Amino acid sequence: MATYREAKCRLCRREGGKLFLKGDKCYTGKCPFEKRPMAPGQHGAARKKVSEYGQQLREKQKVKRIYGVQEGQFRSYYEQADRMKGITGENMLSLLERRLDNVIFRMGVGASRAQSRQLVSHGHFLVNGKKVNIPSYIVKVGDVITVKESKTSNKYFEDIKSMKAANMPKWVEFDPTKLEGKILSLPARDDIDSQIAEHMIVELYSK
Repeated sequence: MATYREAKCRLCRREGGKLFLKGDKCYTGKCPFEKRPMAPGQHGAARKKVSEYGQQLREKQKVKRIYGVQEGQFRSYYEQADRMKGITGENMLSLLERRLDNVIFRMGVGASRAQSRQLVSHGHFLVNGKKVNIPSYIVKVGDVITVKESKTSNKYFEDIKSMKAANMPKWVEFDPTKLEGKILSLPARDDIDSQIAEHMIVELYSK
């Protein structure tokens, strides 16, 4: 996957809202978006009329940036969601939420999705007892996610053990003392707190 190497806070400014790409910093007054909420660049503060297509495109870009996926992979999620029963947009968000890197983030183990992706890539986790180092791995209901035993003495995970259980969505659970989590159910639309207009993305791709 291509790596974005510029300041991540510029992405929030470009999309006109916080994407929470920098973990705890996004919740403090140090967040650059609090100081400069306009789009980056010389003409960022200028008001521009955005077409319907432009709005749909920006919504797609926003979601791609939130979950850290590239166009080809994102399109694949849409096509898979379109083949599933139910509402295509909600199916697509459910698939994105069930990515292993996002699950680690939702459990409070990673401060951001980017950090969670790195933890997964470095082989710190087992899913149902088997090592999984693929961030895009899609979890299923009943899957048990644990920190690899050889990694539990790592200072990062030692600190996790002493933390209180994070406020997480109801479809996952995580016990910090055991470094073990479980997928309780599929994520429902109400469980996804991001301000996303998924119908715009479906309209864009269905043209």
